[in-house]
Amino acid sequence: MGSWVPPSRTHALRERRMHSPSVSRSGRRHPQAGSERTVSGSEASADHIPRRGPGSGHRRAQAHRRLLHLLVLCLQAQHVREQSLVTDQLSRRLIRTYQLYSRTSGKHVQVLANKRINAMAEDGDPFAKLIVETDTFGSRVRVRGAETGLYICMNKKGKLIAKSNGKGKDCVFTEIVLENNYTALQNAKYEGWYMAFTRKGRPRKGSKTRQHQREVHFMKRLPRGHHTTEQSLRFEFLNYPPFTRSLRGSQRTWAPEPR
Repeated sequence: MGSWVPPSRTHALRERRMHSPSVSRSGRRHPQAGSERTVSGSEASADHIPRRGPGSGHRRAQAHRRLLHLLVLCLQAQHVREQSLVTDQLSRRLIRTYQLYSRTSGKHVQVLANKRINAMAEDGDPFAKLIVETDTFGSRVRVRGAETGLYICMNKKGKLIAKSNGKGKDCVFTEIVLENNYTALQNAKYEGWYMAFTRKGRPRKGSKTRQHQREVHFMKRLPRGHHTTEQSLRFEFLNYPPFTRSLRGSQRTWAPEPR
C-alpha cells in the first residue's frame, strides 16, 4: 500500500463548495433545488392590498350625492344672502321715526349741527329725533337726524361721523335684535364694527366693539308727544238703494223697492 497523502488546501475548498449552497458571483446565496421560492417585496405587498367589496361603488355614489346636495344648499344660502343685501332702488323706501336710547349712558343718540354725534340727549330733544330709512330688503337701514338731515356714518378708523350724503356703504347699518330685546347696529362696510357709546355718551371706536358689550345696546323709543295709536278716522256711510234679483242667467238689475 502506498502512503496516505493529506489533501491539499485547494481540494478541501472544492469539497466544501460542493456540499454548501451555491453562491453567486455577487456573494449572495441561491436557494437549493426543492426549497420554497422566495417572494419578492412587490408580490408580498400585493397580497396585503384590501379588495373592495361589491357595495363600495354604491357607498361612493351616496357620498358624492351628499356632497352635491350640500354644495347646492350652500349656493342657495349665499344667493339669498346676496339678494337681501342688494340696495332697493325701485320700490318705495320705508321711513320710520324714533329715538335710540343708549343702555350705557341712559340718554338718547343725537346728531348736532356741528356734525358731532353723542348719546347725551334727553327724551324729546329735537336733535335726538332720528329718521331711519330702509336700504335693502333685509334689515339694513340709514339713520339721519331729523333736525339736521345729517347721516350717521363710520370711517375706516371706526369713528362715528356725520355726512350730508349718506349714499355710501359706510352710512348703512344692519339692525340686529339681541336676546335681551336690545338692538345693535352693525356697520355694513366694516363688518363686526358696531355703533357704540360710553357711559359719558361719547362715541366709541367700532374696532373696539363686540356684540355682547353694553355699549352697543340700544332701545328704540318714540319721541315724546308722539301718539302710539293713530287718531280715529271719520267714516261716512252712504245709503245705496237695494237691488232685486232677476231670473237665473240674466244680469242683476238695480231697482228700488216698491214703497
